[in-house]
Amino acid sequence: MNAPRAPLRELDQALAELLAHAEPLSQTEAISTFEGDSRVLAQDLVSALQVPPQDNSSMDGYAVRTGEITEGATLPVSQRIPAGSAAQPLRSGTAARIFTGAPVPEGADAIVMQEDTESAGDDRVRILRVPERGQWIRASGEDVTRGSVVLAKGERLGAAGLGLAASIGMDTLTVTRRPRVALFSTGDELVMPGEVAPADMKPGVIYNSNRFFLSELLRRLECEVSDYGIVPDNRDATLKALEHASREHDLILTSGGVSVGEEDHIKPAVQQLGSLDLWQIAMKPGKPFAYGRIEAAHFMGLPGNPVSSFVTFLVLVRPFLLKLQGATKLAPAPMELVAHFDLPRPDRRREFLRVRRDAQGGLELFANQSSGVLTSMVWADGLVDNPAGRAIARGDKVSFIPLAELLG
Repeated sequence: MNAPRAPLRELDQALAELLAHAEPLSQTEAISTFEGDSRVLAQDLVSALQVPPQDNSSMDGYAVRTGEITEGATLPVSQRIPAGSAAQPLRSGTAARIFTGAPVPEGADAIVMQEDTESAGDDRVRILRVPERGQWIRASGEDVTRGSVVLAKGERLGAAGLGLAASIGMDTLTVTRRPRVALFSTGDELVMPGEVAPADMKPGVIYNSNRFFLSELLRRLECEVSDYGIVPDNRDATLKALEHASREHDLILTSGGVSVGEEDHIKPAVQQLGSLDLWQIAMKPGKPFAYGRIEAAHFMGLPGNPVSSFVTFLVLVRPFLLKLQGATKLAPAPMELVAHFDLPRPDRRREFLRVRRDAQGGLELFANQSSGVLTSMVWADGLVDNPAGRAIARGDKVSFIPLAELLG
């Protein structure tokens, strides 16, 4: 008689347990700032200078002393200050021709933008509108002050962060090394595109789509991926692949073989080689998810159905890998949007529904929410995180997670 199955783990509990196992990698590396996109800072970036380094003009125009001018006043132009040049102190009773980004001369306290002036001939300018004190001047340090932390340890860098690092003179960055991930699929039913033509596919055989999107998702998270291909559905081959992968990788990630069928060998193989601490989660799609350890390597087994595999990667594997790299932000904040659909029969598990925003700013639901319909992930621009047992009626507010924030 079979022992009763353990109850499904709640997703939040499972994720908390999973992240508790994700001890950040201690090794770091120095890289060019040009190569820093999506990498995680391993130390604070502290500015050694002010940005901007001195007061500068935010407009093309004329630097003036506001206390000396009135509307319609005509002033001689005493100097011309292009960006990148040094300025002389502004002589009393004069204006300085100045360009965007140029340093404000000592004594000037505002910029008259070019549109509020007209030429009076003989290097003289007429002021048509008097600016307020400080107008159109970018103050030294208004962006970054000397000694401040501009980017904190644990920040996952993007284009803006790289520009900010460069603005304080950083040509190299110290980041956490890339996680090393071994990836393989299991299943005798799997073949690779190009190996068998569609017309020659045997009954029960399918193309291995999971291998393609999982390897890409891993690379977007800056992982070093060792692709082990397809492992046959037998215990010896599974044991051999897991043992080999455990020797030099931080994470072993598999797709398929973590359910309870006689040909699902991943779970018993992991238990034989190490430990299996977590499996079967109360989420849809993605119930058969497994976590364990083999020697020093973490193990995660994803479901074989493509949407299940995709969603469990985004919800569970992605934050785990980010924490391994020391990132402080592990998941995007959900948005509250209006459902433009009905879901009268909710699942008993927490659901991640494939949706996209419509022209009215609400959400429409992909008609077929099956875990095998990968078309839904291409069509969707986000997921609705719907609590277990919650029916949705048109007009209800729901929790929306943009895919753009999960796929980067």
